[in-house]
Amino acid sequence: MHEVEPKTEERDLGGQGPLKELGQARAKVAQVYNERCAKALERYFDALKAAGEPLRNGSVRSASPLDLWRDASAYWLDFTQRSILFWDTLRQRGNNWIEHEKAGKPPLLAFDWEIIADARSFERPVNYALVRIVPPAGIKIDPERRPFVIIDPRAGHGPGIGGFKEASQVGVALKAGHPVYFVIFFPEPIAGQTLADVSRAEAEFLRIVGERHPKTGKPVLFGNCQGGWASMLVGAVEPDLVGPIVINGAPMSYWAGNDGENPMRYAGGLLGGLWPALLASDLGAGTFDGAYLVENFEYLNPANTYFDKYYTLFSKIDTEPERFLEFERWWGGFFLMNRQEIKWIVENLFVGNNLAAGDAEWSEGRAFDLRSIKSPIILFASLGDNITPPQQAFNWVADLYPTTEALKANGQVIVGLMHKSVGHLGIFVSGSVAKREYTHIVDLIEYIEHQPPGLYGMQIEEHATDEGLRYDVALVEMRVEDLQVLQKYSRKDEMPFEAVEKTSEALASTYETYVHPFVAPMVTPAAAGLARAFNPQRVQRWAVSDLNPFFWPLKGAADIAKANRAPRDNDGPAARMERCAAAVTSASWDLYRDLRDAAVENTFFRLYGPASIGMASRKESVSEEPIDLRNAPFVKQALSRIEDGDRTKAMVRAALLLMKAGTGRRRLSAMKRTRELVGQDIGLLDMPTDTARDIIREQSYIVDFEPVKALLALPKLLRTSADRRALLDMLDHVEGRIEANSKQVTLLGEIRRLLAEDESAGKTKPEQITLTLVERQAEERPGVGARHGSARRTGGTRRTREHP
Repeated sequence: MHEVEPKTEERDLGGQGPLKELGQARAKVAQVYNERCAKALERYFDALKAAGEPLRNGSVRSASPLDLWRDASAYWLDFTQRSILFWDTLRQRGNNWIEHEKAGKPPLLAFDWEIIADARSFERPVNYALVRIVPPAGIKIDPERRPFVIIDPRAGHGPGIGGFKEASQVGVALKAGHPVYFVIFFPEPIAGQTLADVSRAEAEFLRIVGERHPKTGKPVLFGNCQGGWASMLVGAVEPDLVGPIVINGAPMSYWAGNDGENPMRYAGGLLGGLWPALLASDLGAGTFDGAYLVENFEYLNPANTYFDKYYTLFSKIDTEPERFLEFERWWGGFFLMNRQEIKWIVENLFVGNNLAAGDAEWSEGRAFDLRSIKSPIILFASLGDNITPPQQAFNWVADLYPTTEALKANGQVIVGLMHKSVGHLGIFVSGSVAKREYTHIVDLIEYIEHQPPGLYGMQIEEHATDEGLRYDVALVEMRVEDLQVLQKYSRKDEMPFEAVEKTSEALASTYETYVHPFVAPMVTPAAAGLARAFNPQRVQRWAVSDLNPFFWPLKGAADIAKANRAPRDNDGPAARMERCAAAVTSASWDLYRDLRDAAVENTFFRLYGPASIGMASRKESVSEEPIDLRNAPFVKQALSRIEDGDRTKAMVRAALLLMKAGTGRRRLSAMKRTRELVGQDIGLLDMPTDTARDIIREQSYIVDFEPVKALLALPKLLRTSADRRALLDMLDHVEGRIEANSKQVTLLGEIRRLLAEDESAGKTKPEQITLTLVERQAEERPGVGARHGSARRTGGTRRTREHP
């Protein structure tokens, strides 16, 4: 993961203790608000200064009146032509939207596809289907490679973002030779379907894919945004069907974020929680319009929503329309949810944050337990994403596993990858992200299941060569505690969200009791459909289309403008004034956004901060006695088998001992070389994935908790001279082809002496053998202090709950 700025002074709004500190908390809120407003104004004046710089250029001031007249004449002709072409492009957008609606809003995939299974015909029907991506001409699929299943977000838009163009997740996986399947969904939900039904259907899709590819590993599950947590739900419900899970820009800890950076997390509190979603569903005759979710996205960046994207089109009208229309076709495809679905999402995720806490129930008394997931998990987020900030993508790991040792004891492998700057949509549609990040994620998939349990940071390294840039992937061992570096403020600022949850429950109960019985019967499906048609998101499309007779002359005028196109001088005074005006307009929208978000945040903490302090002062501590992780079932069972095993387990143990003595940094290129050299000798590659993973997990527990005994017991696992010779040969093959440090070199010598057939080698003193291991063990010792069970971080207080 990417290194971020160190924490600034924390805002302590929860868990401070007595109510007498309320004044201090209010003063801190006011201070943060004033600082944010001052910074917003500073950024605004800097932007104004930068915008005016071209006008202060000497060439503009020195232009003659004749030059200015010529420039103005050419500019206004160009301006008129661009205006005609601009409005004609919006007309085409409207026509495309109407055509897409009439066609039933099919998936906007850049690849041919065929339906394999339609969940509308399942026993518990849902509006989902599984499709197979048909490889384009020239792409050859390797039947030995495991299939990929991609789940797109159902968050207002339709499916297709994961395969929107050739340079996409679908394209990268196909290029690597993998069969690719895509989970699509239809515009309207099936009456009565629930998200639990959706999870069961997606699990059935995975079973079908597995049956179609019985000789490969379990399917890789790719989840984008909302599809990310949907993938995690499938992994929790049916862990035996899922291979590695890759979730991209997926919000898992909805309360998390940094003050001043992630305003969307406050929306639930200021709107009163769940009840607005219930009202919107009732006004929709039991369905929730996805256009509302799209409006929430656009709310975050009003400059782009109302000006930037249109000015970009206007200023680049000769080259931009194709890209603009392609994206708008997807952005304007609004899909529906039913009342039960949006209620579960808002109640358990947006407001309740129950998924990270382990309290999100999928049936009465049964919660989704993310600890049930057996497969490795790759988390991809970006520092530039203000819809799913990195804290929301990663903090659930610390909520679920309070310590690194607890994560390892559950046998989990989690890999985090952080992009430095790309925005939320760029995570899914950026060609550069597809070529760099997704290409290496796909490359890593084949090796991640043979990693020992732990938390890893994935780093993509660039190396300049004579042939151009060469990339390599490094996995760096991390600790769960390292995730705190993502927080500029203490996670105590999540305390007010508990007050939001309580407020939401009360208001939702009141709404359901007193309002719902009157509103719901009054709205007919026809009336709801008419109201949706006049949603501003739809009106701006169909109103600027051929449905509107005022726009009928545009096509002919646009054809004339194209035939007589006279571009302006981009360096002329008029063009510079246009760019200056555009920059000022955009900066003004940004100022509005910054001041608005500061006011929203200030209001949120003033409303809910005092309540959270009061709750903290009354809350009894529920902390549990720390338990020794040695008593965890998996660990205890593994430690009882230190002296049991065969040649494969001995080789795995030796490899893990060498890794433990290493730097904690493993390069993918080294993994590939090692697999080529000794992969078949170890025997893991010929085993079922689950069996190989169990062996690696068992031996990693032994090496982590008893490294000395693990080393000394190696001869007992290698009962014959042939077995010992096989391990020594493996070490000979590996040494010199890996970047071994001094400790690893020393340990290699110790293992050789220990396994030497000469009887005198067995008399090596333990303290001589274990020196390198003891030094490593002192840095990272599993032990007392971790709890089992789900944990919610709330300013030092942890709430736990048992799961059936």
